[in-house]
Amino acid sequence: MKKLLMGNEAVAYGAAAAGVGVVSGYPGTPSTEVLETVAKINTDKRIYVEWSTNEKAALEVAAGAAYAGARSMVTMKQVGLNVASDPLMSLAYVGVKGGMVVLVADDPGPLSSQTEQDTRHFARYANLPVFDPATPEEAYEMTIAAFALSEQIGKPVFVRPTTKVCHSCATIEAPDTWEPKQADGFVKDPKWVIFPPLAYRAHVEIEALQRRLSEELSDSPFNKMWGSGKVGVAAGGVSRTYVTELAERFRLPVKVLEVGIPNPFPTKLGTEFLRGLEKVIVFEELDPVIEEGLIEIAYQNRIDVVILGKKTDNTPCAGEFTYEIVRDALADVLGMELKDDTSCPPPPPLPVRNPVLCAGCPHRASFYAVKLAMKGQKAVFTGDIGCYTLGNAKPLEMTDTCLCMGAGITVAQGLKRAQPDTAHIAFVGDSTFFHTGLPGIANAVYNQTDITVIVLDNYTTAMTGHQPHPGIGKTMMGVQHGKIDIYGVVKALGASYVKKADPFDLENAVSIVKEAVAEPGVSVVIFESPCIALVKPERVMKVDADTCRACGRCVREIGCPALFVGEDKKVFVEPSLCTGCGLCTDVCPFGAIGGEAL
Repeated sequence: MKKLLMGNEAVAYGAAAAGVGVVSGYPGTPSTEVLETVAKINTDKRIYVEWSTNEKAALEVAAGAAYAGARSMVTMKQVGLNVASDPLMSLAYVGVKGGMVVLVADDPGPLSSQTEQDTRHFARYANLPVFDPATPEEAYEMTIAAFALSEQIGKPVFVRPTTKVCHSCATIEAPDTWEPKQADGFVKDPKWVIFPPLAYRAHVEIEALQRRLSEELSDSPFNKMWGSGKVGVAAGGVSRTYVTELAERFRLPVKVLEVGIPNPFPTKLGTEFLRGLEKVIVFEELDPVIEEGLIEIAYQNRIDVVILGKKTDNTPCAGEFTYEIVRDALADVLGMELKDDTSCPPPPPLPVRNPVLCAGCPHRASFYAVKLAMKGQKAVFTGDIGCYTLGNAKPLEMTDTCLCMGAGITVAQGLKRAQPDTAHIAFVGDSTFFHTGLPGIANAVYNQTDITVIVLDNYTTAMTGHQPHPGIGKTMMGVQHGKIDIYGVVKALGASYVKKADPFDLENAVSIVKEAVAEPGVSVVIFESPCIALVKPERVMKVDADTCRACGRCVREIGCPALFVGEDKKVFVEPSLCTGCGLCTDVCPFGAIGGEAL
């Protein structure tokens, strides 16, 4: 049946059509909808689906299922692959029995990530094939093909959509029913235990496999060549779509190489492509993977051709590619004027919208409580990945560092060793606490480092779309069981001081933070309050214009997007944005703000 599917949904349907039996992952934009879609269409529960505590755990779950012969998929974004890299590198040597797809969504831009790293490089590093879809339709087809290739070679296989492919839509013929491939069971064999002598032999075999696959994948329908001329255009990922559209629209005299499987590089096809060309321009998002592959082919085969791209500054070295970027670069190389129909005026530029914590977000109250508690003291505030990274913005300015998931807790420890006279306070979210926060707290307790950890528990994985985690107790299979108690875990780890607090009880919250910071050793404060997107407001705040003195303190100190300054310099609350959290009431020194029931 034909369905209008987003790229991530297409991957999910492709996995189901391929007979996937186990899907694990950790949420991260732009990959999140893949696993969520599998869970949504898994109405008969024949596919096992889980949000794992982190990407390493997720990959190992998928690997175990593949050891037993099931087809499995693990999902993550590109920075999540860093967390999963330890088992993945070894898994490339050990291999799998059932087909295993590693879905890693890259984020050119980046739109929601710390880095612009390119998973194609990681695939090459791990000596594993990688499929690089250009469209949602191809994402569907490549996912099915990746499972088949994985079982054929006995290795995991990457599928690497980028943001535009993940979130664009297309009509796809996809089945309504599917049958997970039956696992024939784990068979005991020495090959499943990685030892140095076995690893050496496996490495030799992997290198031989790379050469064989390079030859075979030159004939894959996902690697193709078309057109003619003395100028060549090579492209990968979504850039292939732009090149095809431009070549057809302007009837360009170019020879085109589409690389849908960039590793192992299709050397035979690449060599055929380069012969007879005077120059080639390469279009690919992020790193010059295809460009370097063609340069190597030209050098080894002594082909006299000029290869242009990122290394020659003919294409951008960072960020997302657009139709316009590809069009203008092609026009420059071809010496042609490529003008599109301009009868329709371009849309007006979008207004600039600074990222900000939502009105009523409990993280704002938590940050403000810590800020008041530490007023006048020398302190450094280490942050982490999540909505609460926005604590770095004015007027809160409560996030001094942000490195990667879980690093706020361990960075604070290093800072404390270098600056023992300074208070070091680390913020971590509830989902991140389970992801990579636990080892950091254990490390601080073990090494007796004097830091304070603030756990921002808003009962969800908010930034990526409100996915469950171990602290909630609900699984993606719809099972609700006892949640893992953060308070109990931290006490068991040996923290010297552990207390819970409601961040909207400002006076008590400030008092508890002061106690925690004064306590020697590892102290932990757990601020508990639900994400504002999970609760229905029962009131809105209102400013009494007669009482308001126009001091602006509420706007200046907490930066709530529902607070505005009028022409008379007095503050007013926009009721459509207000969630009634009441933080502004605690901040106002004149009692001018009160609640009004909805």
